[in-house]
Amino acid sequence: MNKPLVNQRAHFGTLEVFATSISTILGAILFLRFGYAIGHIGFWGTIGIIILGHLVTIPTAMAVAEIATNQRVLGGGAYYIISRSFGLSVGAAIGITLYLSQAISVAFYIIAFSEAFDPVIRFMHEKYHLLIPDKRFISLPVMAIISVIILLKGANLGMKALYAVVIILFTSIILFFIGTPENPPSEVSFYSGIAGGDNFFVVFAIIFPAFTGLAAGLGLSGDLKDPTVSIPRGTILATIVGAIIYVGVTYKLTISASVDDLAADQLIMQRIAYWGPIIPIGLAAASLSSALGSILVAPRTLQAIGADNIFPNKFANRWLGYGKADNNEPVNASLISIIIAFLFIAVGDIDFVAKIISMFFVVTYGAICLISFLEHFAADPSYRPRFKSKWYLSLLGALFSLWLMFKMNSTYAFLSLVIMGLIYYMISEKNTENVGLGKLFRGVIFQLSRQLQIFVQRADKEDPNTSWRPFAICISRNSFKRLSAFDLLRWISYKYGFGTYIHYIEGYLSKQTSQQSKEVLQRLIKLASYSQNKVYLDTIISPSYTSAIAQVVQLSGITGRGNNMILFEFSRSEPRELEESLKNYSLIHSAGFDICVLNSCIKGFGNKREIDIWITTYDYENANLMILMGYIILGNPEWKKGHIKIFAIFKEEEIRQKQENLTALIESGRLPIAPGNIQLIPAGQDDIRKTISQKSLDADLVIVGFRNELVKIKGVEIFQGYDDIGNILFVCSQKEKEIR
Repeated sequence: MNKPLVNQRAHFGTLEVFATSISTILGAILFLRFGYAIGHIGFWGTIGIIILGHLVTIPTAMAVAEIATNQRVLGGGAYYIISRSFGLSVGAAIGITLYLSQAISVAFYIIAFSEAFDPVIRFMHEKYHLLIPDKRFISLPVMAIISVIILLKGANLGMKALYAVVIILFTSIILFFIGTPENPPSEVSFYSGIAGGDNFFVVFAIIFPAFTGLAAGLGLSGDLKDPTVSIPRGTILATIVGAIIYVGVTYKLTISASVDDLAADQLIMQRIAYWGPIIPIGLAAASLSSALGSILVAPRTLQAIGADNIFPNKFANRWLGYGKADNNEPVNASLISIIIAFLFIAVGDIDFVAKIISMFFVVTYGAICLISFLEHFAADPSYRPRFKSKWYLSLLGALFSLWLMFKMNSTYAFLSLVIMGLIYYMISEKNTENVGLGKLFRGVIFQLSRQLQIFVQRADKEDPNTSWRPFAICISRNSFKRLSAFDLLRWISYKYGFGTYIHYIEGYLSKQTSQQSKEVLQRLIKLASYSQNKVYLDTIISPSYTSAIAQVVQLSGITGRGNNMILFEFSRSEPRELEESLKNYSLIHSAGFDICVLNSCIKGFGNKREIDIWITTYDYENANLMILMGYIILGNPEWKKGHIKIFAIFKEEEIRQKQENLTALIESGRLPIAPGNIQLIPAGQDDIRKTISQKSLDADLVIVGFRNELVKIKGVEIFQGYDDIGNILFVCSQKEKEIR
């Protein structure tokens, strides 16, 4: 926010949060629609609604208490919590819908207030023959009076009035409980309602506003002396007290009237109460208190949204975010809220308005529970709430909220999500900063990745040679000169394997080299983003290539299993580059790695159509690894039109047996190599390199085996002499792999 939306004279506390919440919880719905609910779906159906409603509101109350004790909650209540956890774009999308539901709630409670005048209207008609044709003749003037009070006097006078109506509210409930019905039912039914009544979720959508008092108390955050104490205590206490009273009222109504009377008379409670007139008075007090609570909260939400510069027009943001100098009273936001309330009061249908605000409140509650759930899994060290909920409660609240949206009205649910999506898109286009959402989800992914790595490491009991896949690592200082090694690594890691590419920076660790490392990594990430890859990128700073390799071979790997293959690359025109790598060959060999050396040239990987694999008597233990590598590379979409050819050079007397062995290996291993692509060549006097160069002149990748002993004897020489063909991958397997 550009400015703190806090009343500098804030003195409200837990009592005010409780009063605002409980006056909405024990509001118009309790007096007008609980009898209707029992009449249509029975006692146990209504208890089911109470339980289901609290499966959303109790996790939300716990989540609110948790989040509120982790951060300073400024003006804006639920909007502030959501926007500071999910980011401004998501927060605004939910916050605007929350604001609309709060503003429309004012109309809902004023319409309910006018329903309390039914006895007065009947009395005036019977006694004086005066007929009030429409209850809007009551609701509209009352709304006008409340508007004047709020605009001129603000929250302090509204809160004083709230105390008075809360006292009346509890008095009416007490007198209802101690009352005796005039005509108790001869038989009490706890299971059924009237024939052909409304179904469970239609009733739920109408009843749910009774559970929305939670957000009312939260909306006073900017006027609270200590929100981190008052919000948790006030909201949780109001939720518990409300739940107890709901169950008590449901039972009292069930045993006191027939389902027909409950369904037909919306003021049935006055026929049961110790003093009947107290019920319309209590209804009027409850409706008025809820209206006051909502008209106090809604403008503060809109003011907070404006202060965050969410709307595209600067003047609109400044105008809506304006507050009086002495107490930050949201005068302009109050005016907009009053106009919206007047529009919905003009509609006059209490059930229609109830369904709309139910949908938006369920969305808000679900979002708060989701934030709490994700914060638990993100394990951010800065998330240290003094009050802690349970992750499974928050998850339960989020899932039930989503489910209830579509059960209440799938069309409204879909439209509300589409509207929020459009709001999010428009705001995110303007506000590119979205740190909250990104930070939260990154934390969740990091924790999930860590848990999976630990699980894989501890659960891995397979023989690495019989259940083999490449966990390859490549270290190179030529990342921005040649992409051959990176390309090969991303093909290996696309589907079947895992790849880690590390850029080597020569030097000692210092502030300068550390900064260089960060810049290089960003260059690598940007370079890699242009291709389809699943390669993990990193950098390493070390005074020598030898020490860098020693560090790299000890890395645990990104999967938790450790790496099993290392890839070196050198340019055919600069063979000296390989000499430095081969100086460390013994070190790598002792670590038990399979070793691959890529000899790259200008011709590159050609059209990615043909992979030639060369097998000889001298390196037969490499054959299975070479075949597996060819198969793994073909798994990448860039090689989807490619095929493998196998060339095997053996003594003439061994050819027939070796061909049978190779064919059986291909068939048993279910490898996509046609029998016609297996060619056996008798060993002759010609240099093998000459034969390979002739046969694989048009190949796009040639895979050749080599032995450790030859490296020690001949060094770089064994990787040279293939000037006319494309890229060559030399492979040395530590142990013979099984193809199963």
